[in-house]
Amino acid sequence: MPRKIKFGVLGAADDAVKRVLPAMKNCEYCEIYAIASRNIEKAKWAADKLDVEKTYGSYEDLLNDKEVEAVYLPLPNHLHVEWIKKSLKAGKHVLCEKPLSLNADEIKDLIKLRDETNLKVSEAFMVRTHPQWLKAKELIESGEIGKLELINGSLVL
Repeated sequence: MPRKIKFGVLGAADDAVKRVLPAMKNCEYCEIYAIASRNIEKAKWAADKLDVEKTYGSYEDLLNDKEVEAVYLPLPNHLHVEWIKKSLKAGKHVLCEKPLSLNADEIKDLIKLRDETNLKVSEAFMVRTHPQWLKAKELIESGEIGKLELINGSLVL
């Protein structure tokens, strides 16, 4: 069995608690190890729903936990860059909800810090790695379905 990566979660956003974190708990490579919220009661609520043992009443406390290897970041968009940087500086890999940042200059800063720390930063955007899209890419590249002329899509939640 593969070793599970210990994730700490910065924030207890409703969508994360209802959708993303249950999926991560079912992943053979992830362990939701700890959840932090600015409100310890909200962190405990999320931890109870997801059967997560460790909770923190501050994001900094979670980042200081040596057992946390990676951070999942479902915070509001304008907080992403700040907490990605803090996570990288704390030695944690980052999985961040989209968008990673609000402009190109911030992305340049994140790339520089990512390279300096030699840690991974990824945007939680399912399309690139979802098996159905990988199969579609394979079919297009093989020419099996003919020449690609148009792509039309929508995302329904």
